[in-house]
Amino acid sequence: MDHVGARLRMARTDAEVTLTQMAARTNYSKSHLCNVELGKRPATPDLVLAYERVLGDSVQRRNALVLAAAVVVPSAVAELVQHGFAAAMGPRRGVDDWVARAEAYGQDYMSLGAAELQGRLATDLVVLQQELDDPHLWAVAARLMTVHGKTLPNTDGNRGAIRSYEMAALAADRSGDLATRVWVRGRAALALAYEGTHLPVAARLAGQAVVLSDRPTLGRLNALTAQAHVAACRGDSATARSTMDDARRVFDAVGSDEQISDFAVPEWRFHTFESMLLSRLGHGGALAAQEAADRTRPDSLPRFATHIELHRGLMMAAAGDAAGGLGYARRAMERLPAHRHSLSLRLMLAEVERTAGAAT
Repeated sequence: MDHVGARLRMARTDAEVTLTQMAARTNYSKSHLCNVELGKRPATPDLVLAYERVLGDSVQRRNALVLAAAVVVPSAVAELVQHGFAAAMGPRRGVDDWVARAEAYGQDYMSLGAAELQGRLATDLVVLQQELDDPHLWAVAARLMTVHGKTLPNTDGNRGAIRSYEMAALAADRSGDLATRVWVRGRAALALAYEGTHLPVAARLAGQAVVLSDRPTLGRLNALTAQAHVAACRGDSATARSTMDDARRVFDAVGSDEQISDFAVPEWRFHTFESMLLSRLGHGGALAAQEAADRTRPDSLPRFATHIELHRGLMMAAAGDAAGGLGYARRAMERLPAHRHSLSLRLMLAEVERTAGAAT
């Protein structure tokens, strides 16, 4: 059984780190890590890098991780290179084709797990890089890079989400399209703020979006919602609620009819953002937001149902029921198939764990 997962397990056991501890430190679910180590699921480059960050400090562990990476990373890079050259030698896609492809990714993001979406999206970005001779394509690239950033770890330096968001903002600027410039910054800021991570970056990107235009758009809605979450994470309840009220007014003007796309903010999704904010604040209105999200959300989006369940676990832990809240959140994650897990869910579970730890 000399597969990549076996080498990862060897490195972990050598470090005397349990699967539970590894799951907490990498933000992957315990069941997913177990399946990878048993060879039942493929090891992605990001997962190998996560093991490396946690375990790679002794010669023996480093050797095992290098061997695992030598199998996974080159094959992923080779696939990108081959796909890029094949596309360069074939007919180029038109702007309309790329726009349609981006819209499809916006829909896929809502139902597919990060690992499933990441490689395919990265491959298309490699191809798109060769065709950026039209401002409209820079706008498409900016949106795709923002979605791609949401599949990457936030703590992985130049390979991670922050770098992808920054480059997406630059690509949006190159497009010259104001709506894209605002949306990319607002969406990236909300992704970070909703997850409660890299708050200075989230605040900066949201501030840029708000300054760029005061027109009611989905980009401005995302940016204001991000600012509200930043304030909530910093304990500023008054600012958080006031800014969320501003976001609500923008939502009332521009909320989306489209129900399933990362490029849309329909009613159920706004209630999801609101639920997380109010759960963080320990505000009683969170219950109404959670019920509204469950009532209006399409049945085909179980991952976002798990978001609400984690919000409920966070509220329980914050209210002093540390064991109950943490157990509730963990059971919710276990009910969702591992391949549907997202970075946002893993970070939310980590927040519940921190809140429960502080309450004991």
